[in-house]
Amino acid sequence: MKKMGMWIFVMALTISAGMGTYLYFGTSEAEASLDPKVEIDHSNKIEKAKETDSDFVELEPLMLPIVDKYGVSQVISLVVALEIEHKEYTEIVTKLAPKLKDAYIQDMYGTLSRQAALDAGVVQVSLIKTRLNKVTEDVLGKNIVNDVLLQVVQQRPI
Repeated sequence: MKKMGMWIFVMALTISAGMGTYLYFGTSEAEASLDPKVEIDHSNKIEKAKETDSDFVELEPLMLPIVDKYGVSQVISLVVALEIEHKEYTEIVTKLAPKLKDAYIQDMYGTLSRQAALDAGVVQVSLIKTRLNKVTEDVLGKNIVNDVLLQVVQQRPI
């Protein structure tokens, strides 16, 4: 009987503490952590984005194996989008997408198999992005693509 009374007391205490916490913290309005005097002006960034004549082309997903001394250890999936300098280049990039994808696979197959691309089994995204930018410039030329954007990077062990 004493155990039952103790459990009821503990449950009542827990419920009342939870209710008190909710009433104290839960009903108040959330406050921003920034000083109210500080104003952030995003309009300049938005205007710059509107002024640019850039476009985006998303390529088909790339599936790349990681090969070590025992064979294929994992598979990397990449979804790449290209930020095109001017919209009139979009058709050219779309037309050359298969050639670009082939160049990516050839370059990444060797790069990902080296330990430089992996750190404790985790893909180094900055290295991949640097390599993809270089390959893109080699295939398409300069001043066509602003940046290679990695939309998805997934690793799957085998």
